[in-house]
Amino acid sequence: MVKTGDIVGYKKDDSLKGVVLEELLSFLNKKYGTKIVKFPKKSNKIAINSSLDSEANEIISLIIKGNAFDLKKNLPIEKNILKPLYLFLDEEILLYANLRNLKFKSEKKKKEKINEFIEEFEKKHPEVKRAIINSILALHQNNK
Repeated sequence: MVKTGDIVGYKKDDSLKGVVLEELLSFLNKKYGTKIVKFPKKSNKIAINSSLDSEANEIISLIIKGNAFDLKKNLPIEKNILKPLYLFLDEEILLYANLRNLKFKSEKKKKEKINEFIEEFEKKHPEVKRAIINSILALHQNNK
């Protein structure tokens, strides 16, 4: 994913996922010596703050709309784009931010019918979002 000497760019953002992404990239910088830069500076990798919730919603939306050919862009690493928060639910990201006393701005979520459906389905069948992501990862593994 990230190697020593990589230059990872990210968009500075005061949202929950943006602050946690910045914290994670700072850790990578200290641990592995990767250089972290804010957009629009030059980088060879780009980190985005996409989580399991947002990826599962996007995958279901693509399937319902008949754009299943675009599913490859929903992998944790696609070309030079990295999604370090890919396997974490928004709820887990919030818990981490609260435990670390990170300051962030709350944001209002857009209410789309597909997102509401997935949220309601997740309440009745926990782990459905993880199952969606695991299915995409398994499909990708089988197509290598």
